[in-house]
Amino acid sequence: MRRVIGEVCVAVLLVAAILAASFLAPTESTMGHAQRLVYIHVPVAWFDLLAFLAMGVCGIVYLARRDLKWDHGFQAAAEVGWLCCGLTLVTGSLWAHEAWGTWWEWDPRLTTTFILWAIYSGVLLVRSGIEDPHHRARVGAVLAILGALDVPLVIVATRWFRGMHPVAPEMTPSMRVALLTGVVGFTVFFLFLARGRYEQLESENGVLELRRQMEG
Repeated sequence: MRRVIGEVCVAVLLVAAILAASFLAPTESTMGHAQRLVYIHVPVAWFDLLAFLAMGVCGIVYLARRDLKWDHGFQAAAEVGWLCCGLTLVTGSLWAHEAWGTWWEWDPRLTTTFILWAIYSGVLLVRSGIEDPHHRARVGAVLAILGALDVPLVIVATRWFRGMHPVAPEMTPSMRVALLTGVVGFTVFFLFLARGRYEQLESENGVLELRRQMEG
């Protein structure tokens, strides 16, 4: 019953985010409806950074405790974070085409985000080629800790380096409400996805442990 209630709450928040972006936020005068991409772009961009930080924390705790539960959290965060980082690049490119007249610019924010997506991809690819779970966890943890150095660069890129990406675009109160609703709704949704993936990994590990015991 609690799971059903949770799923309903997630659905309500996600629908509220979509409705706020579609109807509450006014149409921007220069970009028109294309500006509504920002209400998806910002939440997915926020979560891809959050997920990578979660990977780093899970990696550090795993190295300290050698408990595979933390590696399962690592894997869940990595998969959902990779998805969000990819969506960040896609929605950013769509927005750039409308705002700048080009699909891509080697802007500092775009470049550091692309590097983060490459790190995400590299971590997942390397881990997929390692069968031993503890070896896989150690390698993933080290890569994530090193890769986390790119996260602050993504955050400060528009302030430290001159580029085309806006630092903090001007928004009306209703736009800010729509953006906040989107951040909350999509964050809860992606946390729900990560939680579900974590539980799946835990179940798979339980089945493998049971199989080993039966064979032993």
